[in-house]
Amino acid sequence: MRTITLINGDGIGPEISEAVVKIIEASGLKIDWDVQTAGSDVIEAEGTPLPERVLNSIKKNKIALKAPVTTPIGKGFRSVNVQLRKSLDLFANLRPCKNLAGVKTRFDGVDIVVVRENTEDLYAGIERQVDEDTAESIKIITRKASERICRFAFDYAVKNNRGEVCVVTKANIMKLSDGLFLDTYREVAKDYPNINQREILVDNLCMQLVQNPKQFDVLVLPNLYGDIVSDLCAGLIGGLGIAQGANIGEDCAVFEPVHGSAPDIKGQNKANPTALLLSAVEMLRYIGENGYAARIEEALHKTLNSGKMTADLGGNLSTTEFTDEIIKNL
Repeated sequence: MRTITLINGDGIGPEISEAVVKIIEASGLKIDWDVQTAGSDVIEAEGTPLPERVLNSIKKNKIALKAPVTTPIGKGFRSVNVQLRKSLDLFANLRPCKNLAGVKTRFDGVDIVVVRENTEDLYAGIERQVDEDTAESIKIITRKASERICRFAFDYAVKNNRGEVCVVTKANIMKLSDGLFLDTYREVAKDYPNINQREILVDNLCMQLVQNPKQFDVLVLPNLYGDIVSDLCAGLIGGLGIAQGANIGEDCAVFEPVHGSAPDIKGQNKANPTALLLSAVEMLRYIGENGYAARIEEALHKTLNSGKMTADLGGNLSTTEFTDEIIKNL
């Protein structure tokens, strides 16, 4: 039996975590969940939203499923997500964005995978106040980080039978920083002659995504563009409530939904567990449990296609009712 860290989060986190664990158990897959608490609920007792025990658990188990965690506003604590990525060197943010049966959107046939570099760019947080009227941020792009994210994108494409990896930059303006990212992509691409290669500027990409998103396959981007474009792609398939994600490093991987902790509906049995469930499905594939992943995903699609959904998708089911419907369809 595999041991996996479960960070059940706060806000709606515990509710959707319970739902996903229940569905996985119903599939027949046995997992020993190492449950860890984090976020705003543990600050008073432990003085931090991300206790060291959580990091130690992930380092030990190598795999974690993480529900949303609130980042306190105005209390000086770093984002738990940012801290996890930094502490565990989770350099690749993986965001598959694919239409779900039964969820109405403007476009059909969207199947895009966003691969976002996770450790540098403007998100390195190197800023200074030049004077009272001027502040500056430093954009960091390194060859090492660029190479490993581009190689990750191509390896993902090969492993998952994807046909193209498109690099996204603004290298016409930021010729040194984005230029380095682009040049590194070109060098890495030489090792993957069977994968189609494409280059696009980020502004052109955004325009084309809202005109004809079906033309895109795998996108690889520096941190800032990846953050923005991944949310745009989530909008193409129905919103953040169904958007899955993963943060992957050399030694550890943390799978999590894109959406927040929604404290306004905490405890009301309204939350949609789909994004966390899809993140769990991606996690199961990552650890080689492809059969269970396929069964759970099929049951989810069957449930949604029958019109049985939570309120955020236009349905009227509670969290527990939606969970029970998925289990019926396993």
